Amino acid sequence: MRAVRIFFFLAIIFSAIIFILPEPEGFPILEYHTITENPEPISEVYNVTPAEFAAQLDYLQEKGYTTITLQDFMRVLHGKGSLPEKPIILTFDDGYEDNYTKMLPILEAHKMKAVVYVITNEIGKPGYLTLEQIKDMQKRGIEIGSHTADHLSLKLLDDELRLHEIRDSKIFLEWSGLETIYSFSYPNGAYSPEIIEMLKQEKYLSAVTGDVGLNTLESDLYLLKRVHIRKPHFGITEFKWRLLKAKIFAKFRN
Repeated sequence: MRAVRIFFFLAIIFSAIIFILPEPEGFPILEYHTITENPEPISEVYNVTPAEFAAQLDYLQEKGYTTITLQDFMRVLHGKGSLPEKPIILTFDDGYEDNYTKMLPILEAHKMKAVVYVITNEIGKPGYLTLEQIKDMQKRGIEIGSHTADHLSLKLLDDELRLHEIRDSKIFLEWSGLETIYSFSYPNGAYSPEIIEMLKQEKYLSAVTGDVGLNTLESDLYLLKRVHIRKPHFGITEFKWRLLKAKIFAKFRN
């Protein structure tokens, strides 16, 4: 009970800040991992159950959000179309099999899109997506991005290993028959100017971080901010709070 009271007390304080500071511009990118009823102990903290995920999508639709992909965003930047009134991007890191068996049917039932970032050397291993599942997801409107070859923290690697992680994952996916891979997710959110330059050289057009906030048409495309959606302890209220948290960070940055 004490934890609940503290949670709501902090929510009230930060809600007050929302009304004091100017309204920030931008849209959120949500960061998910697994969507399953029975997560592995190591990934439980990052898991959202299918029922919770469906409720979160219901809420987004009720609030008028429209899902887009990173490629949709890039098309707008190149003058090919415009953003919906309330855009939002749903991303899923690591490439877990439940993204295909559990997440995708719920997403399609809501007529929504998403981006899935895969670790290529995990493809086909127990608990991870197979190559055929990834291809089918892409055919069904899911954008596929790279989460490196081995999910190693790039800041801890030398240039040769960094290039292997960044280049080989992209080449593997494209040479396996997928459409061009344009987007990248930094393992553990770790990045540097040198890593960003390497992404540009390897023809990636965007990259998502673990930094909290909102994104606009003027945002650095290799430093896109996300809202981490973890295992909820307070149901849909906690989901609303995480969206609010992104606004708060955006307001403070402004």
